[in-house]
Amino acid sequence: MQASEMSNINGHFTRNQLKQASNNALASFLNLTFLPGLAFIYLLFKFCKSEDNTIDHYHATLGVKLNVIAGLTLFLVSGLMIIFGGFDSPWTWVYVITYFTFVHTVFILISVWVIVRAWSGQKLGGDA
Repeated sequence: MQASEMSNINGHFTRNQLKQASNNALASFLNLTFLPGLAFIYLLFKFCKSEDNTIDHYHATLGVKLNVIAGLTLFLVSGLMIIFGGFDSPWTWVYVITYFTFVHTVFILISVWVIVRAWSGQKLGGDA
C-alpha cells in the first residue's frame, strides 16, 4: 500500500478520500447551478457509498443537507407566490428576483466555500 493510499492518520486523508470529498462538494455546487436533480442523484449515490467518519462522507452529508435546505426554500418561495397572487401577479417577479438574488446566491456561496474546504481536506467549521 502506497503512502498516498493509507487511511486517515492524525487528520491526514488519502488522495482518494480528498478527491471524493472534492467531487461531493462539486456535485453539491452543480446541483445548485447547472445540473439540478442529476447532480443531486450523484450526491445521494456517493453519500450511500461513503464510509462513516471519513472526509468524503462528511462532504457528501453536508452537500445533501445544503441542497435539501435549498430545495425546501425554493418550494417555500413558490408556495408564497401562489398564495400571494399566483403567477399572474406582478409581485411574482419580486419574489423570484429577490429569492435568486439573495437566498439562492447564499447557497451557491456556501457551496463554493465547501468546495475550497474539501480541496484542502478540511471540514466547513474547522480543521479536519
